[in-house]
Amino acid sequence: MEIAEEMEIEEEKPTPIHSTLKQFGLKNSIQTNFGDDYVFQIVPKNDWTSMAVSLSTNAVKLYSPLTGQYLGECKGHSSTINQISFAGPSAPHVLYSCSSDSTLRAWDTRSFQQVSCLNTGSSQEVFSFSFGGADGNLLAAGCNAQILLWDWRTMKQTACLEESHMEDVTQVHFVPGHQSKLLSASVDGLMCLFDASGDINDDDHLMSVFNLGTSIGKVGFFGESNQKLWCLTHIETLSIWDWNDSRTEANFEDSRTLASESWALDHVDYFIDCHYSPEEDCLWVIGGTNAGTLGYFPVKYGGTKTIGPAEAVFQGGHTGIVRSVLPMSSIPGRSKSNGIFGWTGGEDGRLCCWLSDESTESNCSWISSALVEKSTKSLRRKRHSPY
Repeated sequence: MEIAEEMEIEEEKPTPIHSTLKQFGLKNSIQTNFGDDYVFQIVPKNDWTSMAVSLSTNAVKLYSPLTGQYLGECKGHSSTINQISFAGPSAPHVLYSCSSDSTLRAWDTRSFQQVSCLNTGSSQEVFSFSFGGADGNLLAAGCNAQILLWDWRTMKQTACLEESHMEDVTQVHFVPGHQSKLLSASVDGLMCLFDASGDINDDDHLMSVFNLGTSIGKVGFFGESNQKLWCLTHIETLSIWDWNDSRTEANFEDSRTLASESWALDHVDYFIDCHYSPEEDCLWVIGGTNAGTLGYFPVKYGGTKTIGPAEAVFQGGHTGIVRSVLPMSSIPGRSKSNGIFGWTGGEDGRLCCWLSDESTESNCSWISSALVEKSTKSLRRKRHSPY
């Protein structure tokens, strides 16, 4: 059963934490399966009519972000799904996924059927992918110490960059608003910026190299013209860069300590993601505890470089490590629809829907009496497997 039908209300118990932060009520919780699976990533369709959820069962399930209704499932991968993403407005029903089974697949989310499959070869796991290029025709994939590029219109491979990284390429991103620029990040501690115009190669198109000295987990762009870059590593450090000027703006090697000292809850054990609000020009790093509590911590990277007290807290929904956060608003505490702030998913196999503090229901947590409680022994896989 995908969504529990019987619901019971539990009063929220107040927690003595910073008085100015926003606390969120749990509207709904969905058990994605009754096995030992857990959630890797949650991504929205462009029009927010559905969201895709990748699972450790090597499948992708789709739900309504407004109601939590289960829509269907895409199955075909034979190993870990490392990234999922919906296509742009030109193909709104197409969902892409990449996997350690050496494939990049496209799915029609109306029929839940695979519509294309690109195989990179038996020795090449695919950890990340991105669409871009000056003409919007390139597909880049981060693999085992290589970056592969295709013209996605013809599915013909156009380049193989194999000299820039020595280990697995965990991230590839065409820079938003600068689609001829390609950024890669790797377990080797390097981020590389390429000019992806023309016949791209390692020698002539490598523009900049950023050395972090430790394995890189996740990167993203923010700021005016997306000229800033945040980077989270596998040892839970955070750094801020200006990629255009090849300059470090802030480096938080003690980021977990800074976040932990800003609230009275458990120690912050890991970081999940960063979130940027263009409206407020504010960057938050999202940290979590092993017990499942989340916090949005503002990152100050200008004159005073610090991680501030949590401005939003999500507590009482998860019982384990959280892997993905999908906000439906760019500003914590403000909702787009039905009072919903967003969704989270984690190693407890749950999808949790959170009410914003604007909602009249935000003083209650909605907990399903039909959910299966899973023991901690089911979470056998370590959080810090590289990707």
